[in-house]
Amino acid sequence: MIYIHIFLAFFIPGILGYGGGPASIPLIEHEVVENYEWMTTAEFSDTLAIANALPGPIATKLAGYIGYEQAGILGAIIALFATVGPSLILMLVLLSLLYRNRNSPRVKRLSSFVLPAIAILMADLTFDFFSTSIAGISWMPTILIAVISYLALEKFKVHPAMVIVAGLLVGGFFL
Repeated sequence: MIYIHIFLAFFIPGILGYGGGPASIPLIEHEVVENYEWMTTAEFSDTLAIANALPGPIATKLAGYIGYEQAGILGAIIALFATVGPSLILMLVLLSLLYRNRNSPRVKRLSSFVLPAIAILMADLTFDFFSTSIAGISWMPTILIAVISYLALEKFKVHPAMVIVAGLLVGGFFL
């Protein structure tokens, strides 16, 4: 029965927490503290503070920890799946709907509006990365990493994961 409770405690905030992890925190707190009484408010606050100090999405960190505390590794797995499950299911349904209607004029028109927006967002992200890199390690190593990465990917067809690891090593050396 504990596994069902863990699933519901994190699935409901996953469905209702529109806006991501920070929007889900009060919902998770309600389920964990008030509904199931697994923690006190002070314990939840401490858990939230520790989770905020770690990298990654806050809701999954809370789910993993609380699920583990209540029911071990299986509890953590169930809590994590319940947290990401609503988004995953919705994404799969929407992608299958888009794929099924990929030849529809409406879907093509939607793509014609979305793709340029994605390109602009990616360009902005790239510019931010370059600005941060130039501020951190200077312009010469930044340009060097960018050119070598481009050549490795396009000319020599090196796997992107290897290029990322090499870039991290070179960037770490210059830092």
